[in-house]
Amino acid sequence: MSHSLAQFAASLAHGGKLAGLDVGTKTIGIALCDASWSFAGPAETIARTKFSIDLTLLRQFVAKHAVVGLVVGLPLNLDGSDSPRTQSVRAFARNLVPLALPLLLWDERWSTQAVERAMIAADVSRAKRALAVDKLAAAHILQGAIDALANLPRDD
Repeated sequence: MSHSLAQFAASLAHGGKLAGLDVGTKTIGIALCDASWSFAGPAETIARTKFSIDLTLLRQFVAKHAVVGLVVGLPLNLDGSDSPRTQSVRAFARNLVPLALPLLLWDERWSTQAVERAMIAADVSRAKRALAVDKLAAAHILQGAIDALANLPRDD
């Protein structure tokens, strides 16, 4: 299910598009990166309902964009420990097994705050921030992961 960064990279030896997920209680923000793992951008936000519906929507997104791996934001406490929310996201990630994709849990402690600060600095209205924050947080999470992947030693 969840791999270390090196295991995740090894399972994706041929590159390909990755999707980043910011799993909230009401929505799932989704981001997408290019096949060479250079940049991540926001894609969409889906409203959470029943897990079976969430999974169907994610499966459709994965198929439409030819996604080869998933990076799921893991909301750890500031001290790095788990919280009830962390456990909920871990359970969500375990339930993504039917997608049959390599999966990486990625520390997302500061993603939403960073995105919120950037949007406030850009004078984005509160209403527009609410619509965009989840998919932008997913892009922030995914960008962090692909930056780390780019810094892994290569066996070339």
